[in-house]
Amino acid sequence: MLNSIENDLAMAYKIASMAKEAGGSAYFVGGCVRDELMGMPLKDIDIEVHGITPKTLSDILDTLGEKLVIGVSFGVFGLRGYDIDIAMPRTEKATGRGHRDFEIFVDPFLGVKKAAERRDFTVNAMMKDVLTGEITDCFNGREDLKNGIIRHVNDVSFVEDPLRVFRAAQFASRFGFEVDDGTVKLCSKVKLDALPSERVFSELEKALLLSEKPSVFFEVLRKMDQLGTWFPELGALIKKGKWEEAMRSIDLASALRKDASYPEGFMLSSVCSSVADDDASGAEKLLKRLTSERKLIRYVKNMTALKDKRIGSMAKKRRKLALFRVFDKSAAPSDLILFCRCASRDPEAGKEGYMELMTGYLEKFDELMSRPFVSGKDLIDAGIEPGTTYSDILSFAHDLRLKGTEKSKALKLTVRYAESLKK
Repeated sequence: MLNSIENDLAMAYKIASMAKEAGGSAYFVGGCVRDELMGMPLKDIDIEVHGITPKTLSDILDTLGEKLVIGVSFGVFGLRGYDIDIAMPRTEKATGRGHRDFEIFVDPFLGVKKAAERRDFTVNAMMKDVLTGEITDCFNGREDLKNGIIRHVNDVSFVEDPLRVFRAAQFASRFGFEVDDGTVKLCSKVKLDALPSERVFSELEKALLLSEKPSVFFEVLRKMDQLGTWFPELGALIKKGKWEEAMRSIDLASALRKDASYPEGFMLSSVCSSVADDDASGAEKLLKRLTSERKLIRYVKNMTALKDKRIGSMAKKRRKLALFRVFDKSAAPSDLILFCRCASRDPEAGKEGYMELMTGYLEKFDELMSRPFVSGKDLIDAGIEPGTTYSDILSFAHDLRLKGTEKSKALKLTVRYAESLKK
């Protein structure tokens, strides 16, 4: 049975075959050509169909399945059940300063060189004939790929899309490439303030989650003098002599992210915590500038607030209750244990045996939290009605739970405490 990628490739071949019968040709384009040449697994299949009209392509797709019209005005289609973008050659003209401010002109007879010219980087401008496998490389992308160079294709079209500044940085980070000096110089002139935060965050996220050294993303932006619009708080660390330490911390986090329950939050915490060490309000501004996702914001703020609690030292000194109180406040205690290895000032966090020690305490904490405990219903059944002191009473009961007090005893102590508050 074919897997999804094999199904997508088989469908791409069918489309190409029918396009050829109609007088056209089809090419794999963009990242799928680059990734194949790099020996990386294919994820997304993008094809571009030349030499036939949009109506002819539309009719072909109607015979192959349920056609999805992703953008009829700029010639992009799909097929339900397949992860393939099927586009036609086009040119673009900027109408504003934003990432989406473009007027699109579909031209099936544009030619492969003109079609490739609108691409961002030479390594993304290669085209591979779907039927023959022949690669068309009008801008020496294969050579740049071999030499590990990120180089823009066209001076004019490149600067029309400001997101490409961040794409250059994330590609350099993900692939360990160098950005061409000419591209760095061009990127330094691009204004980035009109970009939507979700697009900037998407590029940052790729760097944080897919790079061995996410610090390269920020180093490239620094080289381009492009930290100021979106990452001014990180840029401020340069003059304070804290930049290198922050970059090391981010790279250390990347080595641990595979074991985190929430890798996205874990890595973003590593970015924000470097700022928080020096400027807590600045860290929050940075976080909220990048994302409005509540779960992510809560996680990062929680992780940043708890990272310097010296949990490793608590464990070594057998301060179990203090440690359990930190675990109890943590959004993800297992992630906090990892995070303290790369972002805290706890001298024990980097020592041999830290993970085994902390994992043992976390298992004890989890077992403790699984035991029966005094609930609000238990208190009401015991005659304690909700009132102004109710939250204090619940906190008292919860602290008994953290101390490992058996439920029946904890209930008696809590009732006694509640009665003392009435006096």
